[in-house]
Amino acid sequence: MNDPDTPRDERPRTTHFGYQEVPVEEKVRKVGEVFHSVARRYDLMNDAMSFGIHRLWKRFTVAQAAVRPGMQVLDLAGGTGDLARAFASQVGESGRVVLADINSSMLEQGRRRLVDEGVVRNVSFAQVNAERLPFPDASFHVVTIAFGLRNVTDKAAALREMQRVTRPGGKVLVLEFSRPVSRAFSRVYDLYSFTALPLMGKLLVNDADSYRYLAESIRMHPDQETLKDMMAAAGLERCDYFNLTGGVVALHKGYVLA
Repeated sequence: MNDPDTPRDERPRTTHFGYQEVPVEEKVRKVGEVFHSVARRYDLMNDAMSFGIHRLWKRFTVAQAAVRPGMQVLDLAGGTGDLARAFASQVGESGRVVLADINSSMLEQGRRRLVDEGVVRNVSFAQVNAERLPFPDASFHVVTIAFGLRNVTDKAAALREMQRVTRPGGKVLVLEFSRPVSRAFSRVYDLYSFTALPLMGKLLVNDADSYRYLAESIRMHPDQETLKDMMAAAGLERCDYFNLTGGVVALHKGYVLA
C-alpha cells in the first residue's frame, strides 16, 4: 500500500494485476486495455455474469445513498451510468451528478447511454483518476464507486481522495465484490469464477483473458474487514458494510462528519 509520506523513490514499484506482479505504471495500461476491450458489451456481460442480480446490488446502493433534491453526487468508475442515471432523477434540476471514469471507452458508453435516454440536464462527465481527483475539497454530498475500487492501483490514495472531496455530513459508498461468508459457497463461487466467467467472455465478447483477469482481481481485493479498516484509515468515520448475496458483494459505507 503506497504511503503518501514515503519518499517517491522508496514507494513500492510493483503491484498486482490479477495474480501477476507488474510494475505500477504497467497496471494502469493493462487495466485500461481490459475495459477498452469490454466496454461495448459491458452491460450484457454484467447481466450474464450476475444473472441480473447486479441490478439489485446497485438498487440497494442507491437506497443507502439516500440522495435528495439539490445534492451534488460523484459516481466514480461510473462506467455505463447505472448509478448516475438513478441519482440524476433524485437530485433534480437543482442538483448535479458527475459521472466519472478513468477509461475513455467506458465513459463514452455511459455518455451515449444517458444522452439516448435524455438524462443529461443535470449530469456531467469527467475522465479522472480516482487517486488524484480534480475537484476541490468538500465538493460532494455523496461519493460512490461501484465495482471499480479493485482496479485502482493505489486504493488507499483513492479512498483518501474520496474522503477529501466529500462534504461534512456526507458519505462515501463502495460497492465491490468481496468474500463469501460460507466456505462451501466460496468453493462453488471459485469454480464458477474461474471456469464460467472466462467461458462467457469468450462466447459473448470473444475475450476470455479480460474476464479471467476480473476473476483474479476479485480474489486479490481486500476482504470486508480489511476494506473497512482502510476506509477508517482514509479519514472516514462510522465505517460499516452490508454483505449482499452471501458476501459475494459488499457495500461499504463511511461518513465525513462535521
